[in-house]
This record gives sequence, C-alpha cells and structure tokens, in this order.
Amino acid sequence: QVRLRESGGGLVQAGGSLRLSCAASGSYTRINAMGWYRQAPGKERELVATITSSDTTTYGDSVKGRFTMSRDIAKDTVYLQMNSLKPEDTATYLCNALTVSSFGPRLYWGQGTQVTVSS
Repeated sequence: QVRLRESGGGLVQAGGSLRLSCAASGSYTRINAMGWYRQAPGKERELVATITSSDTTTYGDSVKGRFTMSRDIAKDTVYLQMNSLKPEDTATYLCNALTVSSFGPRLYWGQGTQVTVSS
C-alpha cells in the first residue's frame, strides 16, 4: 500500500502564490512518475502537471508559465509552486503516483488539498 499526503493548500488573493507538497510513503520499489491534478465543483478532473523519474515535466495549458513542478528524490516528495494565481485556479488539488513493486505498476491518489483564490 502507498500513501500520498498533500499539504500547502489554503486561501490566497489573486496574483499571490502557494506551494503544494505531496509526500509518498509505503511499500514500493520505485516511483516512475507523479502528478498533480485538480477538480473544481461541477467540472472534470484536469491535468495540472506531471514529472517523471527522469525529471521530464509536462503542464496543462492553463497553468503553463505560472506553475512549476519539482521533486525531491530522497524524500519521495513532489512540489507544485503556483504563482500568479487566478480565481479560476480554485479547486481541490490531488496528487498521484505511478509506483512499481513486485506486484507490478499501480496508480495511487491522495485525498487532495483545497486551493481557493479570491478576486
């Protein structure tokens, strides 16, 4: 079993910044990739950013140039630096991890952290 613990969400004014963290723990051989997604009420889950074990990052079109995803290999933790936040960034931000173990690859999701951007 793998646990993902997100933190760093909160309330911020438009134009402000927040930094989210997601720490993975549990039983696995390695993590192949981790990602951030977000979901607002009444909307579909949306890709925010992903990062692979080779540090290749991808970003959703709506956050390119404003958000940066990074990782700390030693801590199995990823970060999402969010700058120039807009009210439309308001959502629950969820972390996922694609892990590999003796049972094969599996995708895990965290519980999410709320980000609210006021205008």
